[in-house]
Amino acid sequence: MQARSKLPDVGTTIFTVIGQLAAKHDALNLSQGAPNFAPDPQLVDGVAQAMRAGHNQYAPMAGIGALREALADKVETLYGVRYDPASEVTVLASASEGLYSTISALVHPGDEVIYFEPSFDSYAPIVRLQGAKPVAIKLSLDHFRVNWDEVAAAITPKTRMIIVNTPHNPTATIFSDADIERLKALTRSTDIVILSDEVYEHVVFDGAKHQSMARHRELAERSVIVSSFGKSYHVTGWRVGYCLAPAALMDEIRKVHQFMVFSADTPMQHAFVDALANRDSYLGLSGFYQKKRDLLIHALRESRFELLPSEGSFFMLARFRGFSDESDSDFVLRLIRDARVATIPLSAFYTDGTDSGLIRLSFSKDDATLLEGARRLCEI
Repeated sequence: MQARSKLPDVGTTIFTVIGQLAAKHDALNLSQGAPNFAPDPQLVDGVAQAMRAGHNQYAPMAGIGALREALADKVETLYGVRYDPASEVTVLASASEGLYSTISALVHPGDEVIYFEPSFDSYAPIVRLQGAKPVAIKLSLDHFRVNWDEVAAAITPKTRMIIVNTPHNPTATIFSDADIERLKALTRSTDIVILSDEVYEHVVFDGAKHQSMARHRELAERSVIVSSFGKSYHVTGWRVGYCLAPAALMDEIRKVHQFMVFSADTPMQHAFVDALANRDSYLGLSGFYQKKRDLLIHALRESRFELLPSEGSFFMLARFRGFSDESDSDFVLRLIRDARVATIPLSAFYTDGTDSGLIRLSFSKDDATLLEGARRLCEI
């Protein structure tokens, strides 16, 4: 039987492809933003205890009440705004589910959604699946910043949503105060919804602050904020996230969420209630990952790569054009085959395959892996 594809030009994600190649060539995997070290044993024990206590059936559709309360408390402490746990906080089966549920609930056929490239690879396909048009605006190639004049020119009466991501995957940049002010000005007096992907909210370096939409009441009133337990607690395979939004928007998101997954994993929700009570579990992440970033930078100091600044997230971009004219995809394949180090070509984060001679490295690995990976890269 012939299938009629809704995404005929979409293949297997680059993360799966590179992961398979890394396994085939026994390469160190510095490609995916998945930690290779163990989570806090107390968190794992918390899941086991919840299971033994009988928390093994469906959770409430929006998440267990204690976890939504804990999330509302956390956000109020960090960003100064109180979300109603009953109507404005929802626990999700991953941040990815939050992206899909939000776009599916709020974007209609014929709408336009502005987003920034390079980007996480799911944004545009999800928009297309709604019969809407993704409008890509490229970040500047020198410093990967938003040109807000280009955003202003791209806004039309059909613009329903702007997707922002800070700290940014894959470029590791963060929003500034000036970015926030321009975003406020451009969306003021419009019906544009902001979908803010903040899964790396707790990984910001060098004393900078995370510019959550929740910090800015004017933006919070039109924003859906999506975040991740997996990224913050080194448990990406547990697939638990959450979103925050004004009640009118959240009501629509929950309509989709209930028919996609109904609820997130029950015992893990109970474990995260206790984890959130320990503020150091997330407030210490910036320092933890900054040490890993700095370790990798130091270990690559004798390499031929030009390392771009990493302001936040698990990632760092490295330029190789100074010593190779290969396409970034070919260069990545050679690294896997010859150096046995897996990375991601930046072109994979563009719908048109823009190749600027950059690869993405992930430092969400144990120190031994980072040092050995750097040693191999220094031999290139």
